[in-house]
Amino acid sequence: MTAPHALPDGPHADPDANADANPDANPDASLHIAAPIPPPFEQPWHAQAFSLTVALSEAGHFTWPVWAAAFGATLARHRGAQGDLDGGDQYFAAWLETLEGLLDTLGLADADQAGAMRDRWEAAYLATPHGRPVNLAD
Repeated sequence: MTAPHALPDGPHADPDANADANPDANPDASLHIAAPIPPPFEQPWHAQAFSLTVALSEAGHFTWPVWAAAFGATLARHRGAQGDLDGGDQYFAAWLETLEGLLDTLGLADADQAGAMRDRWEAAYLATPHGRPVNLAD
């Protein structure tokens, strides 16, 4: 009988749920050291681009399937030009490119506005000493 808090069978099953039933099932269990979990985002701007996209979708500006189709097209274009993306800056540069294109298509921010804002943030970032917050000049 399983404890009421145990996870069900399947991909989210608790691998230790039946450990008491057969203590010899995994004799190396006491030696297992979990690898450190990498952060979900390598850079703060990756998280910001992701959260902005989610917030715009949740606010009803576009559906997630619309986003996924647009992002998929961008990824296919990038893969064709440069092969697989690195999962860090290259991936999120494609993410940002998709977001800027979608904002332009939907009339929320045209490409010139998005490009000008990106340039302002880049200039502010480059002018900011390491470890200090990046701020846009008014």
